[in-house]
Amino acid sequence: MLIAGFPAGSFQTNCYVVAPAAGEECVVVDPGQNAVADLDDVLREHRLRPVAVLVTHGHVDHMWSVAPVCGARDVPAWIHPEDRDLLSDPGKGLPLAARQQFFGGMTFTEPDDVRELADGQVLELAGMEITVDHAPGHTRGSVTFRLPASEEIPDVMFSGDLLFAGSIGRTDLPGGDHPTILRSLAAKCLPLPDETVVLPGHGPQTTIGRERATNPYLAELAGRAESAPGAGPTRGL
Repeated sequence: MLIAGFPAGSFQTNCYVVAPAAGEECVVVDPGQNAVADLDDVLREHRLRPVAVLVTHGHVDHMWSVAPVCGARDVPAWIHPEDRDLLSDPGKGLPLAARQQFFGGMTFTEPDDVRELADGQVLELAGMEITVDHAPGHTRGSVTFRLPASEEIPDVMFSGDLLFAGSIGRTDLPGGDHPTILRSLAAKCLPLPDETVVLPGHGPQTTIGRERATNPYLAELAGRAESAPGAGPTRGL
């Protein structure tokens, strides 16, 4: 398994490229602001051929380069229907003042081929089976993508802005809801094996076991609120 990632743009959103091996087909996860050049470098270095772009949620820092990447490679974009409208109007995911600050006269369009994700769906792409988990709370259409364990690697979850190392996604933007994200964390993260590698939308990688033990939000959900430290700041756009 080959997983390469880099932080894109001023938001430092992690864009990931996932393939069975070098020289194979691959999928691209969350190509954010100014991601195209770095993405092209990764694809060239590992001789990879994208077959799809996967979007964990519709916030602009995660989907900024979706249309250019899909258009250049003639591949579909996959996104949950609850966030699909953000592909063409990402300002809906931001307060009014932020819309004016970020977008000015900019316009966004959907890729020519957009396909909708569903909870529990298994995508068979680039020779891999990728499980989709609908995990709302950060946005209504937030999802995670999971790869099953193999001989080389443990289970892997691309968590988007659901779960970070030491924190969780913010819920104060349009479409966010704190009780909902806690339910998503409880349902989609806590049942996973401790060794599951978490590749988040921002910041360093972690594991479910580490977060179960040290993340104040997961610790509370796991019934250890008395011994957990105070809740840290949430992250993401």
